[in-house]
Amino acid sequence: MNAPIVITLCALVLALSASSPARGSQPDALANVPVLKAPPLTEVRERVLAWLDQRQTDTDVKSAAAEIWQADAGPYATATSLDRLAATFCLVDPRAKSLCNLCGKPRDPKPLAAQEWLADKETPAFVRNNLRLYYGRWLSQQRLYDESLEQLAGLEPADVVDPATLLFFQSVAHHQLLNKADGLKTIDRLLSEVVEGPPRYVTVAGLMKEDLKSLEDDSLDHIARRMDDIRRRLDLGRAGEKVRKEEDDVIASLDKMIEKMEQQQQQQQQQSGAGGAPPPSQPMPDSRIAGAHGPGEVDRRNLGKTAGWGDLPAKEREEALQQIGKDFPSHYRDIIEQYFRKLATEDEADR
Repeated sequence: MNAPIVITLCALVLALSASSPARGSQPDALANVPVLKAPPLTEVRERVLAWLDQRQTDTDVKSAAAEIWQADAGPYATATSLDRLAATFCLVDPRAKSLCNLCGKPRDPKPLAAQEWLADKETPAFVRNNLRLYYGRWLSQQRLYDESLEQLAGLEPADVVDPATLLFFQSVAHHQLLNKADGLKTIDRLLSEVVEGPPRYVTVAGLMKEDLKSLEDDSLDHIARRMDDIRRRLDLGRAGEKVRKEEDDVIASLDKMIEKMEQQQQQQQQQSGAGGAPPPSQPMPDSRIAGAHGPGEVDRRNLGKTAGWGDLPAKEREEALQQIGKDFPSHYRDIIEQYFRKLATEDEADR
């Protein structure tokens, strides 16, 4: 092969290498392609029946499990894979049965029993992970968001049979606890990565995302929500150290907001003072004389003895007072009468 052809081929290879994406990178066009999808019901059924075979369960248990996993008939016809899975675990594990009984009814006011076995490495991951999701969903529905997040923490969509439910209830817990960064991250995964997520999940997730995006720390809205969360905890009988700390934090935020408002008011007053006296906050009602008190005396001017100043005949004086009473507030009449009496007294003293 001659040299020009070799040079041309080398240049072409280099050009193709430069234009192709690096290994491990993802084209922009595929950046938001959903990748998480719940396995089909038949696939989960085969897996759980294989798990029962490994446990060497008897024929009655296998028959009951087969009834649970009927696709379009039986008492579980409309149940999700997660619910069917929990019901199957109940057939062979008394702890799972106790958990399902707990989640099948409203929360009892008494403290919840600890479920350490769900975190025990001796419990098979297939059972442990899916029952943690099952339990965490119920806790969220009972408004126990801290406990729900504790159960769902660390779980990944690949660990469970229902990735959309996992991400949705993780999002709900973060949203209710005002965990803005983690909440937005989880919601974005639900909206962008899950294939064929339930429409109700997608709709609510979109609302939660917009809500968290607009939430600002230490804003009045943020403080109000924290107060609502304290009220929720107290309604649930939670009044421990965590609640007291939240109460202290809310008071600190309110103090901070009040201090900021006072500083702004002082700045406005200073700016107004630099340009002159600040305007009154409101006009004097009914043109009322201000509340300053004094004898009302001023230096008298010599208007002469022939002007008759203040020396109106009684009839004309009464007519003037009547007119003043019509045109001005009633307290003016009293003031003017006092003025006339003072003038009369002073005139008599001068004579």
